[in-house]
Amino acid sequence: MRYYLDPFGCVKNQVDAENMMASLNASGWESAPDADDADIIIVNSCGFIESAKQESINAVLGWRRLYPEKKILLAGCLAQRYSKELGEALPEADLLFGNTDLAEIVKAAAKALGKKPRINNPAASGSKAEGLSAAGSLTGARPLLSLPGSAYVKISEGCNNCCTFCAIPLIRGGLKSRTIPDILEECKALLKRGIKELCLIGQDLGSYGLDLQKDGPEKKSQLPLLLEKLSKLKGEFWVRLLYIHPDNFPLPLLDLMEKDERFLPYFDIPFQHGSEKMLKNMNRHGNTKVYLSLIKTIRMRLQDAVIRSTFMTGFPGETEEDFAELLKFQELAKLDWVGCFAYSREEDTPAYNMKNRVAKKTATMRKSSIEENQIPISEKQMDRFVGREFTCLVEEKVEGEDRLYLGRLPCQAPDVDGSTVLSSDKELVPGTFVKGRVFARAGIDLELKVK
Repeated sequence: MRYYLDPFGCVKNQVDAENMMASLNASGWESAPDADDADIIIVNSCGFIESAKQESINAVLGWRRLYPEKKILLAGCLAQRYSKELGEALPEADLLFGNTDLAEIVKAAAKALGKKPRINNPAASGSKAEGLSAAGSLTGARPLLSLPGSAYVKISEGCNNCCTFCAIPLIRGGLKSRTIPDILEECKALLKRGIKELCLIGQDLGSYGLDLQKDGPEKKSQLPLLLEKLSKLKGEFWVRLLYIHPDNFPLPLLDLMEKDERFLPYFDIPFQHGSEKMLKNMNRHGNTKVYLSLIKTIRMRLQDAVIRSTFMTGFPGETEEDFAELLKFQELAKLDWVGCFAYSREEDTPAYNMKNRVAKKTATMRKSSIEENQIPISEKQMDRFVGREFTCLVEEKVEGEDRLYLGRLPCQAPDVDGSTVLSSDKELVPGTFVKGRVFARAGIDLELKVK
């Protein structure tokens, strides 16, 4: 039997998709390169914000129009969060499969083909933490959907921060951390496969391991300990940390990065806003002064530190004065990279019933202002790398060009930041490291001549 997987959502969802593929492959299924050749189409959905939810639903509807006779399985966060509602309202999906136990995808796919009951996974939130995989020991051997040389390693599931706008705890449940030995085994297996960049991911890496300890004054993030263990692994590779809640940032990370250059000084810290009132209403505990101090500390300790953040516009109660404070924070922080999204009103979140809602048009306009203001900031931040030599991860050859490639420097995370254009006098292999000199900036991208 053959399946075609259509993935949506964040990189955490991508790892879920990879692990589902691992279980299916281990059970005798075969991944089809095209939906036309598949017996079943699996849509791995996102349920985070309204636009992402609609995109996943449209995918199901689109596949049904194209293939009225094929079986379609709606998997992932959307199916987890709205299993009952979609079971009644989306007959185009033959079966719904949540994310509480990814290993059940094999039974779910078989059930879809056999026209059994349409909901295979319980609606209760919270994926299992033991390996966070569909096939246990297959975590390091799973198919990878990322570009060559890079792999995502999910070190925890769920979140305890309970931001008032966020539906993640409703979908994924509370924090559930993997054990350090489990993570190390996966990383070793990936490195053995030739992976050069390990991207550690979770809803909040700064909270990693808090759930594995007893409450008390000694309770603290285990992320520094995890990196200390990873530093003992041999070889040339990068470790990139993606998403650390600013209220939970473990400063000992900076000590480890000073000692081991394989830990990239790249920080994805979603500050969300610059207004203390807005932050408080979002259930954030910091403020502009605290966050600017954190940024200053990171940059003082690590010369090449790169900081990415996320901002939200249109949160209930956001006034013009609040937005002005966000713009001021953006100007003062001079972050390397910024993503921005307009508030999405999500059922069952605390913010859902908050008063003084902001018009969608206003929220979108403010989002556009943030994005426009960030372009010259990011360009100037990238200028500091011009004229210097770096190691670069080669990702792919530019189609139709002779010895021109795309890759990434330490300052660029996969998919979300700018790229590096590599020119070389010799053939390069995607998924490998090369050294070269950055000789120019083109927009937010960098240009590098390979040595």
